[in-house]
Amino acid sequence: MRFSVEQDDELVVFTVKEPILDSTVAPEVKSELLILCQPSIKALIIDLSMVQMCDSQGLSSLLLAHRQMKEHEGFVVLAGVQDTVRSLFRISQIEYLFEFQSSVNDAITWLQS
Repeated sequence: MRFSVEQDDELVVFTVKEPILDSTVAPEVKSELLILCQPSIKALIIDLSMVQMCDSQGLSSLLLAHRQMKEHEGFVVLAGVQDTVRSLFRISQIEYLFEFQSSVNDAITWLQS
C-alpha cells in the first residue's frame, strides 16, 4: 500500500495514496494508524483525496483512528473526501463522528481556529 506520513509536533498528516481503500489495504492502514495515534498527537488529518472507493473494511480503519484519538482527547479530520466515499459515511450513519474539510490546508486552518 502506498501512503505518506508528515508530522509536525502534535499534528500528523496521513495521506492514503491508493484509489481504493478496501479489505486488501485496510489491515496495513490500521497498523499504521495504531502506530500514529499516540497520546502525544493532538490531531490526525487523514488525506483521502486520492481515494475514489471505500468499503466497510476501509471505513473500519478510519473508525479505529477515531477511537484511538478520542481516547487521547485528540481530533481526526478527514480531508479531500470524494462524494462516493462521503456517501458511505452517510449511509453508515457515522458522518457525525468526523470533521470533514475539503483539503489538508483547510483542515490545518480549522484545527488552528
